[in-house]
Amino acid sequence: MAHNLSNTNSVFNNFLAEIRDEYIQKDTLRFRRNLERIAEIIGYELSKKLSYSEEEVTTPLGIAKVNTMDSKVVLATILRAGLPMHQGLLNIFDHADSAFVTAYRRHITAEKFDINVEYIAAPDISNKVLIISDPVLATGSSMVAVYKALLKNGNPKRTLIAAGIAATEAIEYVEKHLPKNTEIFVGAIDDELTAHAYIVPGLGDAGDLAFGDKL
Repeated sequence: MAHNLSNTNSVFNNFLAEIRDEYIQKDTLRFRRNLERIAEIIGYELSKKLSYSEEEVTTPLGIAKVNTMDSKVVLATILRAGLPMHQGLLNIFDHADSAFVTAYRRHITAEKFDINVEYIAAPDISNKVLIISDPVLATGSSMVAVYKALLKNGNPKRTLIAAGIAATEAIEYVEKHLPKNTEIFVGAIDDELTAHAYIVPGLGDAGDLAFGDKL
């Protein structure tokens, strides 16, 4: 169910290393662009899981038969941190519709929190391939909450998750609470999660690194 792209050596690992590097992170433009490039590569990989049919294309010299994607895709992301990855996926699935959801932690104590979903802007997702992106999956609870909120707009044909870095705990949580045919495409999986639900070594707060500190 989970595809860890860092298990295979490629230039993808360079982009992954840079979003983790505390010195390179200071360049917010580069951080956003690296998240975008990570999403582009993940988009290419998960496109192999979609459906295709043969199409005849007329060239200046004849007819070429090409297998082209016929899956109807909706790209969803969690504001604000997910915006760079959303753009990366749009660069690949340029005919896809988009969905945006706000989700944030409401702390009960320093270590306990609920996930609040307040805003959704989404098309009908019925019988479509839903691709949800988020740079970091720490506990997986935000991803599950967003998926359930999007079901108000229909039941997708299948769901694919695109993430930069995830904790092992998050992968297990998503696998438990999302449909069995869900697949997760992630840049790297880290084993440690702190009591405050931060991934170690992780990368820090992706939203702040991409768009600046918040109050």
